Amino acid sequence: MVTRFKPGQLLVHRHFTHRDLVWVPLVRVVSDDERGLLMWMPHGTPMRREVTLDGRGPRGMPFADWLQEPKHMVGDVHRGPNILKFVPPDAAHSVWWLFRPAGVFAAWYVNLERPIARWDDGDLAGIDTTDFDLDIWVWPNRTWQWKDEHELAERLGFPDHYWVSDPDAVWAEGRRVIPKIEAGEFPFDGTWCDFMPDPGWTMPGQVPDGWDRPRVTG
Repeated sequence: MVTRFKPGQLLVHRHFTHRDLVWVPLVRVVSDDERGLLMWMPHGTPMRREVTLDGRGPRGMPFADWLQEPKHMVGDVHRGPNILKFVPPDAAHSVWWLFRPAGVFAAWYVNLERPIARWDDGDLAGIDTTDFDLDIWVWPNRTWQWKDEHELAERLGFPDHYWVSDPDAVWAEGRRVIPKIEAGEFPFDGTWCDFMPDPGWTMPGQVPDGWDRPRVTG
């Protein structure tokens, strides 16, 4: 039986490679029901992320160089658009709604990832996943294109270090989503494109202690 999170609850949305924790934004639960888990991550949300000692991220260099660099986790904030994240039950993907600053819907984004594992320690709760790098952009007219396929291909050249062990399964998951996009089926049917967050929701100044607890696997 799935333990549901409560609307308004803060979660740490933790992203791992094999065992290493690399990205930890905070999210606010919008709803959690039989359709899936819906979360809000606005611009400016506090997070922790892995960088090199001189502050660079993995996309600032070839993957071979990234593997050799000493790294550590630092505090930061989400500098991108306001994001509504939806995770269908047991799915190996999530769907994101990207909003412009005025609240206008801009695009969907399909993030291919390991199915989430939930945890709740009482004082802190969250979900754990692994990003599989390959993604799909989906525009409001439901045209779409693959994203980061070259990044996936580059990293597969380092099988002893890369966390995607079955790229065929990752591609297959994306291809399963595409017919829903083209048909305008949920969640690509206009649902939540007019979403507005509760004006009373605020974020703490930093990710709470406990964000680096041991990983949970589903």
